[in-house]
Amino acid sequence: MSEPLRPSDPSRIADFRLLRRLGTGGMGVVYLGRTDSGRLAAVKVIRTEGTTDDGFRTRFARETELARRVESPWVVPMLGADA
Repeated sequence: MSEPLRPSDPSRIADFRLLRRLGTGGMGVVYLGRTDSGRLAAVKVIRTEGTTDDGFRTRFARETELARRVESPWVVPMLGADA
């Protein structure tokens, strides 16, 4: 289930125009985004507290590296990551 963007949400992140909120959790917010070329993507935004925690940043980097290696017709590909 998705919901509309809130007034406090950004309208763009990196190369993605944000369309809706897909969900929120302990790590942050996940948005539905679209590139200028029309490609849809889930855009995960980490809470600010996590970005200043070196241990968290290490885990995040490890998680994104492992996600990049997964190739399957049933798994959405990793398009990019930046802590």
